[in-house]
Amino acid sequence: MNRRDFMLLTAAVTLAAPMARAEAAAYTPDLLEAELAAGKTVFLDFKASWCSTCKAQGRVIAALKAENPEYAAKISFIDVDWDQWKDDMIVADLNIPRRSTLVVLRGDAELGRIVAGTAKDEIKALLDTALAGA
Repeated sequence: MNRRDFMLLTAAVTLAAPMARAEAAAYTPDLLEAELAAGKTVFLDFKASWCSTCKAQGRVIAALKAENPEYAAKISFIDVDWDQWKDDMIVADLNIPRRSTLVVLRGDAELGRIVAGTAKDEIKALLDTALAGA
């Protein structure tokens, strides 16, 4: 690979990762209810803008979505702003212990969760579980 190709590839990956992450919708109770009622598999990302663990998870999720477009195509990604929703019923109902929690739901069932994990293989396994449930 020559230098020019390397630079172009690096630029493409750098730009693609934030764009893949931008596909997540902002949480509202009505949105979550509608997605689950429609039979969709939902990936909830409980995060805060100031949380370094959340940012690390976000980078991994964006990279995985860029590697496998099926994630974005078949899973409904919803970001839950911890600072806004931490005292809401969703946190109590799902027993969310803290920000940097990732949860996959389908209907009334929880398919999986990660609390404060940033390992690529762990997050990929959760996304694969979500994809299998989609």
